[in-house]
Amino acid sequence: MDAEFRCYRCGHSLAVLTLPISRRDECRQCRVEMHVCRMCQYYDPRLPEACAEDDALEVKEKSRANFCDYFKPDADAFVPGEMEADASARQSLGALFGDDRDNDSAPSDKAEDSSSAEDTMSDAESLFK
Repeated sequence: MDAEFRCYRCGHSLAVLTLPISRRDECRQCRVEMHVCRMCQYYDPRLPEACAEDDALEVKEKSRANFCDYFKPDADAFVPGEMEADASARQSLGALFGDDRDNDSAPSDKAEDSSSAEDTMSDAESLFK
């Protein structure tokens, strides 16, 4: 009996996807790509290149779709609580560096963002006067 595959990020069932997982497949719940290192049996963040397959080419972005020929989906890739831990870490970093925005939300207003960018640029330029 095969174990049920779940999205490594949100835990949503991937039963609707056909095997082998295509490079274009996404989780229907959170829209994250599925043919990624984080979803692979060989993924091991404790290793220098985070891959237990010696012959695999290095992939820099472990959460982006890739063309690795050694990809094998891992039914145990989903770790409950990992998403909350990631959000908590981002919030802590934001507080540490004075970023009051919620990192998971989209920018609310482009005009506000551009004025903030202009303020930052003028602050940087004033350093060189």
